[in-house]
Amino acid sequence: MNRRSLLAGVGGLLAAGGVVSSGVLASPAAADPVARPERNDRVEGLLKQMTLAEKLGQLQLLGNETDARTALATGQLGGVFSVVGAAKLNALQRVAVEQTRLRIPLIFGLDVIHGYTTNFPIPLAQGSSFDPAVAGADASVSAKEARRSGIHWTYAPMMDVTHEPRWGRIAEGYGEDPYLATKLAVSKVRGYQGDDYSSPDRLAACAKHFVAYGGAEGGRDYNTVDVSLQRLHNFYLPPFKASVEAGVATVMASFNTISGVPAHGNGYVLHDVLKGAYGFRGFVVSDYTGVEELILHGLAGDGADAAAAALPAGVDMEMVSTNYVRYGQQLLAQRRITRDQIDDAVRRILLVKVKLGLFERPYADEAGEVKAPSPAALAASRQAAGRCMVLLKNDGPVLPLAKTVGSVAVVGPLGTATYDLNGTWSGLGTGAATTPPVTVVDGIKAAAPGATVTYAAGCTVEGTDTSGFAAAQQAARAADVTVVVVGETAAMSGEAAARSTIDLPGVQQQLVAAIKATGKPFVVVLVNGRPLTIPYLHDNAPAILEAWAPGVQGGHAVADVLFGTVNPGGKLPVSFPRAVGQIPIYYNHENTGRPADPANKYTSKYLDLESGPLYEFGFGLSYTTFRVEGLRLSDTRLPARGGRIQVSAKVTNTGTRAGDEVVQLYVRDPVATIVQPVRRLRGFQRVTLAAGASTTVSFTLTPDDVGFYDNAARFRVEPGKIEVYVGTSSAATLTSSFTVV
Repeated sequence: MNRRSLLAGVGGLLAAGGVVSSGVLASPAAADPVARPERNDRVEGLLKQMTLAEKLGQLQLLGNETDARTALATGQLGGVFSVVGAAKLNALQRVAVEQTRLRIPLIFGLDVIHGYTTNFPIPLAQGSSFDPAVAGADASVSAKEARRSGIHWTYAPMMDVTHEPRWGRIAEGYGEDPYLATKLAVSKVRGYQGDDYSSPDRLAACAKHFVAYGGAEGGRDYNTVDVSLQRLHNFYLPPFKASVEAGVATVMASFNTISGVPAHGNGYVLHDVLKGAYGFRGFVVSDYTGVEELILHGLAGDGADAAAAALPAGVDMEMVSTNYVRYGQQLLAQRRITRDQIDDAVRRILLVKVKLGLFERPYADEAGEVKAPSPAALAASRQAAGRCMVLLKNDGPVLPLAKTVGSVAVVGPLGTATYDLNGTWSGLGTGAATTPPVTVVDGIKAAAPGATVTYAAGCTVEGTDTSGFAAAQQAARAADVTVVVVGETAAMSGEAAARSTIDLPGVQQQLVAAIKATGKPFVVVLVNGRPLTIPYLHDNAPAILEAWAPGVQGGHAVADVLFGTVNPGGKLPVSFPRAVGQIPIYYNHENTGRPADPANKYTSKYLDLESGPLYEFGFGLSYTTFRVEGLRLSDTRLPARGGRIQVSAKVTNTGTRAGDEVVQLYVRDPVATIVQPVRRLRGFQRVTLAAGASTTVSFTLTPDDVGFYDNAARFRVEPGKIEVYVGTSSAATLTSSFTVV
């Protein structure tokens, strides 16, 4: 079928003109239009007074007190990051506000990723909640604690969508789907910033990493990304576009190249797309030494080249490296950068400082610094962790455990883990490092106070010593049930934590086998920051609970689910592969001309592996059961301009206890000028139903939900059939269709 575009808009042909017909990511012309920050009298007054050196100083962000004081001595510093403690921050601010010529306050930043003092579950776990309110609660609590402790700005949320579980930073994002990532990222931006981020309980947020960082080849951090324009716009960019629309204050450039051009020097993505097409009016900060790294990338020959590439491309503030300050005057004289480019960057940074209220309130109240989690914050973290856990298997069923159980053996190296339950990027805030998470052992003891609870590690997370297996088996034989807690340490995911295999590390799988050999009932609890290849557990463990890294209340939250105080309702935000050789595997893939067919060798599959993931995107069990039926569409035709279709279905709790279900809506365009994914998530609702209760869930589909970007970065809505699938995972079978006209 030959189809023509009916609609080019909604961020269609890019306003900045950076797209050429060949699809090359082009550099911006000096006169290309971008969205300018709104005019502010204070900012304009300062710009008129500032020397070139002072302007360049505002573009500098440093990461320690010593370097900061040196730069402040000449008035050449815009901000400081990774310094914590209200007294330390106030001392630095005092120099800026009371001893520099123009008294411009510093902005203080920190990686407040999933908690400042109170650690929430890692972001990937929050993706499992399929509940934007979980991300919003984390951000709201974190903002209050951090801002009252002197921090103004967080380098979060991370909204890098990825198909690569070997990549350690999958833990920091929301998984493999751009729609899910968008909903949670926007909620987190709003949770950090509120309606007014000058509030003493709010932070300026930073959308990172711009862009396509999650596409790193081989899952190796900082690695190359080679991506088509259509995939860039359809897969990687949507969360950023939505976050700009939600008012995110800042954006961070990514470490990777994008089709041969490093992001820090990529005028197409930063200038043309972000500041041009998306109308972003905040400022762009480099990642750690990201400007300097243009040299090793091979885009720049030296620091002057690096600065000359990054500033015109759209990087406003340089983190750690000092090329803007060092070479800015020289580059301006050589006309390699312009005064307008410098002034635009300074305006953007000063305006964020104005919006933070730093000129009126530059200092933190040291008496109000948050050094320990409040009861309310702990309760919010515990509730979030419970909503994030995913029940992967429950034969028997083994779970939930009876609170009257006589004895429980806890086995595994993570049964008494503390900080590993927090996961990556934790403990940076004041007090966080001195508030250890509740262990799984302690959580079980609290949940079943009448039970005898014993513990045997069995082995370490990464070691090969099996001498502890005998004690673990003895504990299991003596107990009514065993809870085996295995997985990864916190250091095994996050930045610079790629793994070439994603099996259970060390001899933990053998430990599970040893517990199985006892013949006693057991449950496996996974603590990890990425999907793992666990076909052995799937085949041999009676029950598997994916707890991720659940945060400071992790032990209590795990016990809440194990004993049924919380009925698990989380869903996987990322596919679990059967083997590492299957990667990348993801639900929203494009079809081939020869889709996998077990009966036909000459189709797209492995000879030695079953097709499809071990657990698909959106999968998750409950202690009750649900039925989704009665799919209805309000119309069979969707006008390409301004049309709407209501999709509804009835969901019923068919089991014997109250529980949560996530009803998910997927669409597919089976014939298009750009081949479309076999399914795309376009709606989800998490509902709580009593036993036997029913409700109707409804979704609204518009042309935006069925359109896509082509390889000229034009948004297209094409006529033809659209298939709709509704169910409880990406494998949903309840289906209908409508026609775009």
